[in-house]
Amino acid sequence: MNRDVIVVGSGVIGLTTAIVLAEQGWTVRVWSREPAGRTTSAVAGALWWPYRIEPEAQVGDWSLRSLQVYEELAARSGDTGVRMVEGVHADTHLDGLGAWAAQVPGLRAARAGEAGAFDGEGLWARLPLIDMPTHLRWLSARLSAAGGAIEERRVRHLSEATDQAAVVVNCSGLGARELVADPAVRPVRGQLVVVENPGITTWFTAADPASHATTYFFPQPYGLVLGGTADDDDWSLEPDPTVAEEIVKRCAQVRPEIAEARVLEHRVGLRPARDAVRLEREILPGGGVLVHNYGHGGAGVTVAWGCAEEAARLDLQPAR
Repeated sequence: MNRDVIVVGSGVIGLTTAIVLAEQGWTVRVWSREPAGRTTSAVAGALWWPYRIEPEAQVGDWSLRSLQVYEELAARSGDTGVRMVEGVHADTHLDGLGAWAAQVPGLRAARAGEAGAFDGEGLWARLPLIDMPTHLRWLSARLSAAGGAIEERRVRHLSEATDQAAVVVNCSGLGARELVADPAVRPVRGQLVVVENPGITTWFTAADPASHATTYFFPQPYGLVLGGTADDDDWSLEPDPTVAEEIVKRCAQVRPEIAEARVLEHRVGLRPARDAVRLEREILPGGGVLVHNYGHGGAGVTVAWGCAEEAARLDLQPAR
């Protein structure tokens, strides 16, 4: 049996999928047009929570499996970048969530003051919060330890990969628009501001249903990450100064000390959104296997391990 696999894409989806396959004995190469540290995954917040991702039934299982993995990785947070951190999802109720919520340990109604100045309704939880630059480096090292390799290579057509390996896994995210001509995958622009942390140890999120604006802050080792935006079909990677000021202002309404925090960095990322994640197997005319694993939007971190394991469970035996 031919055990060669090429994974296209080195974001969190591509790397986790490559690791699962490599640790199952496949000979894995990851092709990426840029290093993992420069992918959209690198600028993510990144809090575990199944947000704006479909199909709901499968997403619940993928998310819970990933939660199990992150809980284990949090025991080595200095290496993995994964920590279990407490926080509040404002204006969120258990009865508005899927069946998966009943399996999240400790998820409960928030109490007044648990998110600073916020006194509304919401859910308290202790969830994985991931320092993505550290985590991506750890994923790359784990892949290398399993015998996998990462090659910086721009793929203009999937035939470049299918000509070299009998099994190809398409984890190209937004790149799938061109690689497989899928216009259903589209950008959802997110802008963040990183400030010096004035002593905040909990996270907070609140979505405004009347706009594309969201309000959240995540305490990371390198600073406090403030957000954010969810702008559909916006391709701009340039930070907007006015939007940045609005982000800081919204976050300071919850924690006033944020208003005086020194700005360290501005970030923009394009989430690869799709009406539903595409995770399926395709047999190519020559008998090779092409697996698609893309369209996770802003929840790639949340479902990464569940999706990777499902992709690896597909029949990957080439027909040629």
